[in-house]
Amino acid sequence: MKDKEQIILEGDAHFSTSIKTPLRADAFDKSDDEKIKTIQHHFKMIMEEMGLDLTDDSLSGTPYRVAKMYIKELFYGLNPTNKPKLSTFDNKYNYQKMLVEQNITIDSACEHHFLPIVGFANVAYIPKKKVIGLSKINRLVDYYARRPQVQERLVLQILNDLQEVLETKDVIVSVTAKHLCVSSRGIKDQSSFTTTLEYGGCFSESEKRNEFLKIITQEKI
Repeated sequence: MKDKEQIILEGDAHFSTSIKTPLRADAFDKSDDEKIKTIQHHFKMIMEEMGLDLTDDSLSGTPYRVAKMYIKELFYGLNPTNKPKLSTFDNKYNYQKMLVEQNITIDSACEHHFLPIVGFANVAYIPKKKVIGLSKINRLVDYYARRPQVQERLVLQILNDLQEVLETKDVIVSVTAKHLCVSSRGIKDQSSFTTTLEYGGCFSESEKRNEFLKIITQEKI
């Protein structure tokens, strides 16, 4: 039986203790520019260790490009200052049926190997007193996707935020994605994909949940 320290050292610690992304207390003490400079330095060392010639015109700017991509693009969702403002409005129409936002792009990265996770999310809710701007749902999904992730945590983070801001448990989130840590390494299974589903409130009833699943599997526009 492996102890926890040995498991972590071998890279098999595929477990999480919270739906919050694991972050140190000093995670944002440095500015983005400072982080980019540090990552640039260390990624240059990685490339050199692999034997790459960084004096080549094609490679000389790669450490900076990778560092900037990590902080400003791929993992911008780590910083809470980048969280989109989830504007809500009074449900003046008294709309009380399901609202579904479909095929929201997922462009994330596996926190175990830092390889891409690509796919789409579907989100639905049943309004009570509040409704939310449609683009805000897409922005929230992208915000939580743009960090080192596990798919199970991703759907929970989206669900919990929407339940809180909409003041209702009647929310459901599905994510279907392809993990390059499965398709390009290890088992190298090119055809498999992963689907996760989280929900609360009335979506705990199979009839309402099946209504959502039927909608998202219909032929798209």
